[in-house]
Amino acid sequence: MVELSSPPSLRVLYPKAVLTGFRRKGGELPDTVYTLSGVRTDPAHLAAYNRVCRFRLSDELPATYPHLLTFPLQIKLMAGGDFPFPLVGSVHVANRITQSRPLRVGESFDLRVHLENLRDHPRGRQFDVVGEALVDGEVVWTDVSTYLRRGGGTGRSERSERTEPPAPTAVWHVPDDIGRRYGEVSGDRNPIHLYRMTAKMFGFPRAIAHGMWTKARCLAAFEGRLPDAYTVDVAFKLPVLLPAKVGFAAAETDDGWRFDLFGAKDGKPHLTGTISSPR
Repeated sequence: MVELSSPPSLRVLYPKAVLTGFRRKGGELPDTVYTLSGVRTDPAHLAAYNRVCRFRLSDELPATYPHLLTFPLQIKLMAGGDFPFPLVGSVHVANRITQSRPLRVGESFDLRVHLENLRDHPRGRQFDVVGEALVDGEVVWTDVSTYLRRGGGTGRSERSERTEPPAPTAVWHVPDDIGRRYGEVSGDRNPIHLYRMTAKMFGFPRAIAHGMWTKARCLAAFEGRLPDAYTVDVAFKLPVLLPAKVGFAAAETDDGWRFDLFGAKDGKPHLTGTISSPR
């Protein structure tokens, strides 16, 4: 376990990850654990995040907000010399967040991040980056981000059936600059999210929205209807090309909610998710 004295700098880590990525030859995940103690929320930063993701201003942290605080620790793990895959090209395919209660502005908490569960996938290999927030030694928030590294898969085919999207309960216009705005508040300034020109360098016709912005935007639609403790679990499907017009649909289930985000015109899926009792 490595105790950090301050959050790592993403401006330093991203270039390092790009320049050293060609050296990665596969292998096992490192067992390094990074921790950061005595973290407190900056109210101005939280307010900026809430505005970008359409949360109400409150002294309670949205369940997706601590992901931003653990993100530099996640990148530090994946930029390390013992990490087996290049960071560039590792695709964020799913995210599950569980909170036992909301964290609050003014509250001090500790962060802990590690890697686990390297496994085969038909299109390559998957692994999880696990972030936790602890108060007085008790885990009150857990974030599991699943990444896919394409190449060298099992060769088994994935069966997927195209289904019609549900009737939208809302239609949202996603502006061209949302990648830059979310990148500014999150620190995740990956070129694929910023401009059409920089996105084209990585094979996208236009800039794409951050997956965690789409999750946060969906979660904001449930404000006032959620308990203090819950799990919100999403799978990221096709990217949202900016600007976009997307449909959002939500339906109650026996254990909470199911929701979908999809293209308003073509119905192509961008995100599917559930909100349920904590696991």
